[in-house]
Amino acid sequence: MTAILFYLFAAILVLAALRIITTRSPVTAAMHLVLAFFTAAMIWMLLKAEFLSILLVLVYVGAVMVLFLF
Repeated sequence: MTAILFYLFAAILVLAALRIITTRSPVTAAMHLVLAFFTAAMIWMLLKAEFLSILLVLVYVGAVMVLFLF
């Protein structure tokens, strides 16, 4: 089951990364970056690294993306 979830999250992460590069709108790119960060955090959760996962979400999504959007 964890292998299926890993490949699902990895596919979403790759698609979100491609959308970050190919989109024209910076706000849309930022939203896809948030999706990429959340899926990367879910991969960290699958690896039993909960602290790193929460740190990724809090620091990058909570601080960097809010500063970027404003």
